[in-house]
Amino acid sequence: MDITRIEDRPRMSNAVVHNGVAYLSGVVGRKGESAGEQMQDALAEIDRILALVGTCRSNLLNATIWLADIADYDAMNAVWDEWVDKDNPPARATGQVPLARDKYRVEVIVTAAVP
Repeated sequence: MDITRIEDRPRMSNAVVHNGVAYLSGVVGRKGESAGEQMQDALAEIDRILALVGTCRSNLLNATIWLADIADYDAMNAVWDEWVDKDNPPARATGQVPLARDKYRVEVIVTAAVP
């Protein structure tokens, strides 16, 4: 069984690849205070990690988006809609949950096919 761990640390890896699928850990937006700014930052980080494993957003299979406040849904979607490959959108869910730090407004988790 071939498992590749990307940017692994004792607690977690930023991504794990197995059987042609990349599983990314939750990515928070560290820059900015608004949900929109943090979403832009999180998606840029997702692009970076996807490139490390040899894939891209066109190959997304699934996305889960957690918002600290569901009132940020429209602001988050405005950024998502500009970023997502409209010809290849993933299955997606969005919900409201308390995030790990009060300063975080959004966390994004994706899986992607690795060609």
